[in-house]
Amino acid sequence: MTVAEFDRVTFVGGGTMGCFNSLLAAVSGYEAVIYDLDEQVLAAVPLVQEAIGAHLIDIGYCSAADLEAAYNRVSVQSDLALAVQGAGLVSESVPERLTLKRDVFAQLDALCSSEVLLTSNTSALLVSDMDSAIVHGERFAALHSHFGALLFDIVAGPRCGSNNVELLVRYVRSLSAEPLVLRKEFPGYVFNALLGSVLSAAKWEVINGRATIEEIDRAWMAYFAAPFGPFGLMDLFGLDVVADSWREPREDPVRKARQPQVSAFLQTYLDAGRLGRKTAAGFYDYPEAAFMASGFTDKAETERLAPLLTALIDTAITIESQGVASSSDIDRAWCTALGMKQGPFSLRQDATTGQQTT
Repeated sequence: MTVAEFDRVTFVGGGTMGCFNSLLAAVSGYEAVIYDLDEQVLAAVPLVQEAIGAHLIDIGYCSAADLEAAYNRVSVQSDLALAVQGAGLVSESVPERLTLKRDVFAQLDALCSSEVLLTSNTSALLVSDMDSAIVHGERFAALHSHFGALLFDIVAGPRCGSNNVELLVRYVRSLSAEPLVLRKEFPGYVFNALLGSVLSAAKWEVINGRATIEEIDRAWMAYFAAPFGPFGLMDLFGLDVVADSWREPREDPVRKARQPQVSAFLQTYLDAGRLGRKTAAGFYDYPEAAFMASGFTDKAETERLAPLLTALIDTAITIESQGVASSSDIDRAWCTALGMKQGPFSLRQDATTGQQTT
């Protein structure tokens, strides 16, 4: 059921996240408009959403009949002014480049009435860095989703009113998804910051020859009984998306020190056209990736995970200590996004008592 305030949502950017978020909205009864300048991107929307729809059925989010009705609520548009007509909420998912996002929001601010909520789905940038591009900042916030998961981070812009934050919470709940309102902005929000630290540690182990891609994924999948390891997840996200997140500077000194080598590591895959599942090749070859084979997790060496678990728990402690979110919310974000039974604080407690996740 839609919120009372609006029943039409515009999604700026027709890539994976725009397709995913618009399909969630359409399944939930909203009219969804996808805007993109690239007609080829718009032409590909039905196929992309069909693949996403199969995943939504697999996780029990909706039925095939729900999807058929939803597809009829999705339209595409290459004219931004026409795309935002009648919308009560606009969700931006253009590439992670600050100048581009600020330009897009300046256009949206001029085109939309002051009552229309403007939100960014940015993964790597801060909402405060975009806020000054908007005149009516009282309606601007980050509304960040996680591909394939039903978790949404909400971060109010510096001038955003509490009533608009509450409206975004109700919108997320209308999608049958989990809202997580952060007390303050933080690079990567909660889950992305946690996962980013794990993925960074995983890449660093491979770059320095301490483990192979398969060894890390095998250990992760065995330890957590998970369908993917860190490298399988990056293939799902898209290595171009992962690489983009490393191009923007961060204050984290560890990340800054590793940035040149990690970016070079990822660039070798990008140069070879290996962008992940969407190109049928990334860290693995698809559709029959090695980690999908029976027996892949046999003889897993869980000690390979020590640097990854340390990075995860340290990041969780940092997020809590900086007043971004409570330990329970941090664990909730991790478990909701990955479908796991334990979050980092629970894992930390187990480490002190010598228990192991099963």
